[in-house]
Amino acid sequence: MISLLQTDSTHPDFRALVAALDAELLIRDGDDHAFYAQFNTIESIRHVIIAYLNDTAVACGAIKAYSPNAVEIKRMYTTPDHRGKGLARKILNALEDWAAELQYQKCILETGVNQPEAIAMYNKTGYARIPNYGPYAGVETSLCFEKIVR
Repeated sequence: MISLLQTDSTHPDFRALVAALDAELLIRDGDDHAFYAQFNTIESIRHVIIAYLNDTAVACGAIKAYSPNAVEIKRMYTTPDHRGKGLARKILNALEDWAAELQYQKCILETGVNQPEAIAMYNKTGYARIPNYGPYAGVETSLCFEKIVR
């Protein structure tokens, strides 16, 4: 049975999942990892969703205020043995709903070119490519997306 928990970045299960995510990204991003890591700190994230399968944390995601009308999707991760089961999509939908409840108009996100699974999911769930924003402007290994949520 899958259940979703709304929490914040202090939750130990979220921290454990993020540690696994960072270990995977270290391999995927290679020499670019330090650049991306500086934008992925979790101390100030107040809106986190964790997916549980039979009391085991298996996936997570978060939203972080980016502007008065936009939140940024952050720290999306599913453990390798639970991929391909729609968990990331469930978390993404829940994050979008939460953003709308908080009166944000859109969700934005950045993902790397070395994450084809993430790119495919964002394309399938209605995200549109946008020019790279903020610290990702001009970064060739970054792809940025947005979706209107209300």
